Amino acid sequence: MWQRSVCVGLLALALGYLCVLGPELPPAALRQLSASLLGTLRRARSLEARTVAAWQAAIVRPARGWARVAVGVNACVDVVLSGVKLLEALGLEPGDGKNHAVLSSGQDLREAFTHFMERGAAAERFFSDAAAFRDIARTASEHPAAQLYVGGNAALIGQKLATNPDLKILLCGPVGPKLHELLDDNVVVPPESMQERDEFHLILEYQAGEQWGRVRAPTANRFIFSHDLSNGALNMLEVFVSSLDEFQPDLVVLSGLHMMEGQSKEARHKRLMEAVASISDIPTDIPIHLELASMTDQDFMSNIMHQVFPLVNSIGLNEQELLFLTQAASGPHASLASWSGIPDVGVVSDILFWILKEHGKASERPSDLTRIHFHTLAYHILATVDGHWGNQAAAVAAGARAAGTQACATDTIDTSRVLLQAPREFLTSHTEAPARISLNPDEPVVHWHREGISFHFTPVLVCQDPVRTVGLGDAISAEGLLYSEAFPQ
Repeated sequence: MWQRSVCVGLLALALGYLCVLGPELPPAALRQLSASLLGTLRRARSLEARTVAAWQAAIVRPARGWARVAVGVNACVDVVLSGVKLLEALGLEPGDGKNHAVLSSGQDLREAFTHFMERGAAAERFFSDAAAFRDIARTASEHPAAQLYVGGNAALIGQKLATNPDLKILLCGPVGPKLHELLDDNVVVPPESMQERDEFHLILEYQAGEQWGRVRAPTANRFIFSHDLSNGALNMLEVFVSSLDEFQPDLVVLSGLHMMEGQSKEARHKRLMEAVASISDIPTDIPIHLELASMTDQDFMSNIMHQVFPLVNSIGLNEQELLFLTQAASGPHASLASWSGIPDVGVVSDILFWILKEHGKASERPSDLTRIHFHTLAYHILATVDGHWGNQAAAVAAGARAAGTQACATDTIDTSRVLLQAPREFLTSHTEAPARISLNPDEPVVHWHREGISFHFTPVLVCQDPVRTVGLGDAISAEGLLYSEAFPQ
C-alpha cells in the first residue's frame, strides 16, 4: 500500500514539473507526456477504487422507476449469532459434517452446520421437532451475543426498498409485534397480516477462517433454520394478492416458496397449486419478481420451475440455488456435484441461458419470465430477454455495490476493507463458441449477447471483515430491482 502512495506522490511531482517546463516543450510532446503520466496515475489507484469510481458513473436511475412496490409473503424475526457460540452453549462437541434435508435434533443441527461451514456455503433448513426448536431458540435469543433483526426474504426486501423515501412499500406476511416494531415507518402492513406471536428464525453466522474442531470456514456465510408453520404454509398469500387491488403496485416481489419444504409432499403439492392459482390472479401488467432461497427437494424445485416460473417476470437466486435448479431439471452442467471455489462464469452463463431459453418468454410458450439476477460472493450477472428490461448495467452495478456496503455495514464502499475477487479473465460459455473476456476495473460492467439474451456481468468488492451476511442476497435483489426498468409490453 505505501509503495503505491509513494508512486502516486512522485507522479504528481512529475506532472507539476511538466507544468513548469510546459512553455519550453513542444505542445505535442507535452500532451503525450501528460497523458502517459495521467494514465500511470490512474493505474496506480487500487483495483477496488477504480471499480468504485466506474460504478459511480454507471449507476443511474431508470427513466421510468417504481412508485409503489408490494412485497410478500415470508416475514419473521431473525435471531442472529455465531453458530459456533450457539453450538457450544447447547453443549454440542465438534465432529464430522453431514447434510440433512430436515433437522430433527441438536445432533442433526451440529452435523448440518458443520457440513456447510466447511464449504463456506449458505443453507436454510426446517427443524421438525417443535419442542426441541423452542429450547434451542430460547438458548439462542437469551445468548449475550444474540441480536434481533427483521427477517424473511419478503420483509428484508421490503425493508431495503423502504430506505428510498420516494417508494411506498406494502408488506404482507405473518407480522408479529416485535417484527412490526422493527419495520421501517415507510412499510405499510395490512391489518389482516398482523398476528399475535412472531415467527423466529435462527441465523448461525461464521466468519472467513473461523475454526470449529478440524473445520475451517473458507468464506463468511450463514446457516438458517426454523420451525415456522405460518410461513411454511404461505398463510398470507391470499391476503397478499387480495390487498393488491387497493394498493395498486407498480411491482410485486414474491418470496417464501422454499418455506413449504417443511410440509408433507401431498400438502406441499396442494398448497403449491393454490399458490399458482393466486399468483395467476395478479394482473399481467404488473411485473412480478420471485426471490428463490435454499431448497433440498428436487421434485419440488422442478415443480416450481414448471408451474411458477412462467407466471413471473424476474427471478433472483444465488450459486447454490442455480446449481440445484439445473440438477433438478437435468439442465446444462447438471452433473456438477458442487462448486469448487468461485463459480465458473461460463458454467453460470450456460445455465442462465438455458433457463430463459427453455422456460422464459417465447412466441411458442406461455411464459412471462424475461429476467434473472444471479449473485454470488465474487460477481453478479443479470440475464435478460431482449426488449423487456432497461438500465440493467446500472442495476447489476447497484446490486454489487449494495453487497459491498451491506456486508461491511458502511454507507459507501470503504476500499480499504474490500477486495476484488472476481476472475480477471473468463469464458462466457462452455457449450458454444465462447468469448474470452478480460476484466477491466475502469469498465467493470461487461456485456455480451447470445441468441436474443443479454448478459451484464460485474465483480463484487468482497468485504474482508463482514459485519452481517444474512439478508445480503435480498438486499442485492432489492437494489437491482430499484434500478431496473420494465418496458411496457
